[in-house]
Amino acid sequence: MNVAFFLRPKFQVVYMYENDSIRAGLEKMKYHGYTSIPVINEKNEYVGTVSEGDFLWYLVDENDDQLHKTNMKSVEDTKIKDILRADKNPSIRITVGIEELLTRAMRQNFVPVVDDSNVFIGIVTRKAIIEYLVNKHD
Repeated sequence: MNVAFFLRPKFQVVYMYENDSIRAGLEKMKYHGYTSIPVINEKNEYVGTVSEGDFLWYLVDENDDQLHKTNMKSVEDTKIKDILRADKNPSIRITVGIEELLTRAMRQNFVPVVDDSNVFIGIVTRKAIIEYLVNKHD
């Protein structure tokens, strides 16, 4: 068994581009009802995952813990890449072993999967792994 068995391919995944605006990101997240979404660049390389928390932290001023005075212009001008945290939801290569996949899935709702060129090819959801294990033992 390998990662490809569990893979939900990119064409079935909701994702954002790093140059999308915060407003577009919020609208996409609200429309689909997700709490986090993978982010890719113009070369289709995985660059991170944006979450509801990232949007909320954007609203809080780091210097004095006060809320930013946000307006429509600021959420349209600020890009997703400006609020991404580099260490959040790291990707795995399609070639990793099942043990590494399971280790990541324990900590993340979904695991982004890339090829050898770091091109985003899809995700593995924790739900898909659990469903497989439940069905295997029926």
